[in-house]
Amino acid sequence: NSCCISKREWKPLEDHSCTDVPWLLLFILFCIGMGFICGFSIATGAAARLLSGYDSYGNICGQKNVKVEGIVNSGLDLTHKKYVFFLDPCNIDLVHQRIKSLALCVSACPRKELKTLADIQKFAETNGSTLCSYELQPSEYTTDLRAAKLCPKYPVPESAPIPFFHRCAPVNISCYAKFAEALITFVSDSSVLHRLISGVMTSKEIIMGLCLLSLVLSMILMVIIRYISRVLVWILTILVILGSLGGTGVLWWLYAKQRISASAVQTQIAKDNLQALLIYAISATVFTVILFLIMLIMRKRVALTIALFHVAGKVFIHLPLLVFQPFWTFFVLILFWIYWITVLLFLGTTGSPVPNEEGFVEFQMVGPLKYMWWYHAVGLIWISEFILACQQMTVAGAVVTYYFTREKRNLPFTPILASVNRLVCYHLGTVAKGSFIITLVKIPRMILMYIHTQLKGKENACARCMLKACICCLWCLEKCLTYLNQNAYTATAINSTNFCTSAKDAFVILVENALRVAAINTVGDFMLFLGKVLIVCSTGLAGIMLLNYQRDYTIWVLPLIIVCLFAFLVAHCFLSIYEMVVDVLFLCFAIDTKYNDGSPGREFYMDKVLMVMQNGKQKNARVFYPTHR
Repeated sequence: NSCCISKREWKPLEDHSCTDVPWLLLFILFCIGMGFICGFSIATGAAARLLSGYDSYGNICGQKNVKVEGIVNSGLDLTHKKYVFFLDPCNIDLVHQRIKSLALCVSACPRKELKTLADIQKFAETNGSTLCSYELQPSEYTTDLRAAKLCPKYPVPESAPIPFFHRCAPVNISCYAKFAEALITFVSDSSVLHRLISGVMTSKEIIMGLCLLSLVLSMILMVIIRYISRVLVWILTILVILGSLGGTGVLWWLYAKQRISASAVQTQIAKDNLQALLIYAISATVFTVILFLIMLIMRKRVALTIALFHVAGKVFIHLPLLVFQPFWTFFVLILFWIYWITVLLFLGTTGSPVPNEEGFVEFQMVGPLKYMWWYHAVGLIWISEFILACQQMTVAGAVVTYYFTREKRNLPFTPILASVNRLVCYHLGTVAKGSFIITLVKIPRMILMYIHTQLKGKENACARCMLKACICCLWCLEKCLTYLNQNAYTATAINSTNFCTSAKDAFVILVENALRVAAINTVGDFMLFLGKVLIVCSTGLAGIMLLNYQRDYTIWVLPLIIVCLFAFLVAHCFLSIYEMVVDVLFLCFAIDTKYNDGSPGREFYMDKVLMVMQNGKQKNARVFYPTHR
């Protein structure tokens, strides 16, 4: 089986061949199935029901309708009634996320508040828009006793049609504020929510400016982090040393103090406390000694992490388009999510009309068609993971091209676009397979999380513990597979091998360099975490200084939280690309040092900074340095 045979030699960028073609065909077939679901929902009238709206009797507004068996008021000609009107629009069912109200098709939304039935009758006579149920004539609004049930709850709020969706929505957002208050349980006073919202609205220019500041700071940090990485490592080292020594010293001091006091008071509790402190102090001492030994062993590997961060900074200078990679990925993800949500809404209104217990119409899918929801949900995970994997393969391809090009002036004009071209032409199947493996792990984890939330408070302690343990194990497995996938994509970009072979080759290289991997994933992650903290704190501080001068609102906690969350997300997106570049550089470096020794014909590809790391082992090694840095 070719999946289990690894290439004996790494030949960077020498040949390109299509990889994992069957998986690409499977992914294309899956996407065709997603398209079929969209087409089916449109063909069965779901799109018309979603966009034009429908009443409680199954009639689509703005067109002639077919009679539904057993439902009165169905099959009406509503060509001139194009808007959906809810008799009680603020009656929101939080459990089922819908408005619990009779819905009618009307020719116009009430553009001013109607306080009595007489006002509703006058509105119908003046505008020709009947706001009561179809069986009542406008002349009967004030005389018929059924008007209490069949007419809207008054006062009828002023409303306007929602663009493109033909629903009459109240202009006053008070009922939506109530909905929000029901969701935000910690807000006990409704005025607090209104003040928070007003704080956001009056400081929206400052919020936008601060969000832009976090974007600029993230870009600047990606360029300068290579210069401050050594400082960050020293900060980490000093903190660890002081923390471990300080903690151990405090425990021994407490033990000595307790021993002196215990000699005066001979009680069992004092003896137990003294013994516990002795155990803690000895454990802390052993831990400190082990930690120092580990730091001593890992010092050279930490130096490698610093060197890789330095080279990663050079990569961003030579490949500036890498900085914008998160934007394109986020943009494509947003487009796909909008499509997915739209089709989901279509599925919510597709199916056959079925009378419910209240005598109104609901649309439900029967038979095998009801499983389209599951197919659509799997599509959300697989295609989202596919898009993220495409980003990883694109970054890996560009960095591999940079690393294994000896003369940097011979780099392609845009290595990013060249990497995208190779991805589309050769490696989409590999990306489809890698993303499918992540999907296989993610789906069971999400199912277990759903079961856990549904059984909250009902299951016993043992079942709850087992569920949480399974969820935790699947999460760990997902993270490990994601890391292995990323390295497999790098191996594919280097050698143009299929996913299985690339994953095996990458895994062998990672195992051979386990200590280096540990150093990069601990020290490197901490440095990037400090970078995120720096951006969030800088943006938050600027926010406090600017918002402090605003006098038009009472509470500015929410604007500051929004700004800090946005700053963290932006920093995470940018620095995750930096982390990706460091991981790709490390695999390239490990392959370079394994298969080359600096002798003629086997010269190193690595950067001059990384070459310093090798000089301890190979003093006279020969390397081609790029002439343009």
